[in-house]
Amino acid sequence: MNIVDYLRISLIDRCNFRCQYCMPEGTEIDYILKQNLLTNNELLTLLKEVFIPVGFIRFRLTGGEPLLRPGLVDLVGAIASFPETKDLSMTTNGFLLADMAKDLYQAGLSRINISLDSLDSDTFNLIIGNRGRSRWQLVWNGIQAAYEVGFDPLKLNVVVIPGVNDDEVLDLAALTIDRNWHIRFIEFMPIGNDKLFDDRGWISSEELRQRIGKKWGLTESFVRGNGPADVFQIPGALGTLGFISQMSECFCDRCNRMRLSADGWLRPCLLNEMGQIDLKNALRNGVSVEELRQQVEYLLGIKPEINFKQRESGTTGIYSRTMSQIGG
Repeated sequence: MNIVDYLRISLIDRCNFRCQYCMPEGTEIDYILKQNLLTNNELLTLLKEVFIPVGFIRFRLTGGEPLLRPGLVDLVGAIASFPETKDLSMTTNGFLLADMAKDLYQAGLSRINISLDSLDSDTFNLIIGNRGRSRWQLVWNGIQAAYEVGFDPLKLNVVVIPGVNDDEVLDLAALTIDRNWHIRFIEFMPIGNDKLFDDRGWISSEELRQRIGKKWGLTESFVRGNGPADVFQIPGALGTLGFISQMSECFCDRCNRMRLSADGWLRPCLLNEMGQIDLKNALRNGVSVEELRQQVEYLLGIKPEINFKQRESGTTGIYSRTMSQIGG
């Protein structure tokens, strides 16, 4: 049985981008009211008194866009200070990162993943739903700042959308040749974006590997991370290429994570809401941390049965939350 010790924590459901695959145009989103978000103290209580005692030692901060969360640097410092914390990472769109990278690094953030779905500013604007001034350069500045302050290796996440950015796969892969950057190609999947997905479909990781291998060759890498990526390397490159294949390959059996939403719902599986627990309201209603710990332990025990193994049908008919609301 796989050890589940990795908690993805959504700090906020709001975002300063509106990416097609996350919040498709025309999607109405009911944002969580501030008073319904887990407070920093509530989150730290849950980590210290509930999650760490049952074995969670790796934490990733997500959103929405986590850099929008007030008091983020102090929160990072508090989580990093727990003796049991073995790894503390973050996923961000990088737009606000240039001014925050140093503080986050000094506070104890171990690793950072930055979304970069295109190297072309026009394509980038199309993907993020921006009709105004291009934001690409500010994101690129954030990537450079993160690397310069010491986040090494740096991971860049790329959601590959057919007909939108799939022609840039080779250019993005080339970033790993002279830099110790880890590019992660993610198969496009249907979560709250059914119309876009139906129109575009998806490209398998195997097809991307074939494209890259034809250009440079490709070998399996000895580098492994905490996630589900299959890791490869262009021969002689400093960095690596990871392929996250949730559509073409089932990796439920090696899933080592749960997800905590910004409003305190613990979800055992990205694509299945079965068994989820409302930890925030339980905490506010006076339920003891001992009882909450027992509930989480029970959920850990049944997680293998909850894992959603029919990923090709996405979330249709299960729930209508977008990825930004789930904190994927």
